[in-house]
Amino acid sequence: MLHYAKPLARLVAELERLPGIGPKSAQRMAFHILRQTREEARQLAEAIEAVKEHIRLCKVCSNFTDQDLCEVCRDPRRDPTQLCIVAETRDLIAIEKTNDYKGLYHVLQGLISPMDNITPDMLKIRELFPRVADGVQEVILALNPTTEGQTTTLFLAGRLKPLGVKVTQIAHGLPAGGDLDYADQATLISAMQWRREM
Repeated sequence: MLHYAKPLARLVAELERLPGIGPKSAQRMAFHILRQTREEARQLAEAIEAVKEHIRLCKVCSNFTDQDLCEVCRDPRRDPTQLCIVAETRDLIAIEKTNDYKGLYHVLQGLISPMDNITPDMLKIRELFPRVADGVQEVILALNPTTEGQTTTLFLAGRLKPLGVKVTQIAHGLPAGGDLDYADQATLISAMQWRREM
């Protein structure tokens, strides 16, 4: 059986560790990188290094940013009475692409998942409550309609409702088990507009 040269085998193994990348995809990506010029490969490596060096969490909402505050939190035109809770930055981006929602966000950086030993204290939940107490009138729970998303939604709703804030959940025009960042804009607009109080 033919084996990869050690540096190529290492690259394939590292690429395979990426989410959604199986052995065949990792192999295809590794061979693509191998065919790139040295300069193109260097630019890819530098882009990865720059992300690890400069990207951090927004001090307010936990969105990814290269500054203290993300672009959304710096925007004075945003409605501070609405707070949309999402699991990941990619979900925030998906909602932003609709150009329909004008409030603020809070990024949990994950979902509660007992199967994966992810507990509420491992997420950006503690940071949420001072924000809600600071004039928020509606909290929109925009979490994926998965088991983990529903678990997190119920957990948050149970802790937010006693604070006297309106708690809504986006309508599930989204497919069960689907991800927000794969939904089209019309579906997301409909889901946001038809959200319901919990």
